[in-house]
Amino acid sequence: MRNNSSLAVLASVAAISIAGCVVTPYDTQPVGADSQPVYMTEEQVAEPPPPLPVYEQPPCPEEGYIWTPGLWRWGPEGYFWVPGTWVPPPQVGMLWTPGYWAAAGAVYVFHPGYWGPHVGYYGGIDYGGGYTGYGYAGGRWVNNRMQYNTAISNVSGSNIHNIYREPVVNNIAVREPRGPRVSYVGASGTRAQPTRAETTFAREPRNVPTPLQMQHHETARASPLQNAARNEGRPPVAATPRPGAFTGTGVTAAKPVGPAYHPEHPESREQRQEH
Repeated sequence: MRNNSSLAVLASVAAISIAGCVVTPYDTQPVGADSQPVYMTEEQVAEPPPPLPVYEQPPCPEEGYIWTPGLWRWGPEGYFWVPGTWVPPPQVGMLWTPGYWAAAGAVYVFHPGYWGPHVGYYGGIDYGGGYTGYGYAGGRWVNNRMQYNTAISNVSGSNIHNIYREPVVNNIAVREPRGPRVSYVGASGTRAQPTRAETTFAREPRNVPTPLQMQHHETARASPLQNAARNEGRPPVAATPRPGAFTGTGVTAAKPVGPAYHPEHPESREQRQEH
């Protein structure tokens, strides 16, 4: 259930322009505060999340937006897909660290994402779109403006001129991944320990997702066809050009790659444990 603080946060959405970057002001409540929005709750589930679906990244809609990759979350019917989307950051200079699932004994624990001055640890999971498992290769802040790596980020057809080209070596962090990828720490190719730099970044101030991200999450949660048990791990809305824009131009569906997903414990999908 959404608490009063998160409702107040959602009501504060207002767009402004700073140094050429559209940003959304919001309650800069740090991660770890006593009152947490639903988006930020840690979850414990008895079955692993499905593989990450394969999808194309929509074009960036405006200068200053940052790509946030899609991921699986847990809801009343089991896992549901929160589409990847372009998001205006809360402040100039902030970057997104994706949330991630991690195996912990007999359960899988979700660790929420957050905004900060650097991209921190997210388990070495290759989310695509520039999130190779280490940092973010899709863009960078230069003189308070976001520059986009055209080798990674889809800025075609956009009125965006702050660009550079820097292919990622030894890791194909392209817009459209070639096949399903693991979605939790503990699976092959992931890493349970942060790097020295990521350990340093963990001590930096963090901020919760913006109201637009929270609304995006809630829209996905309320969409039955986003449930993995219904779409077999291939969500019809895999990525969107803007938060909450689940229909219209730029919305991309998952590709029919890999085996169909079926829950390991369908009888327990209604159960949800939260901390």
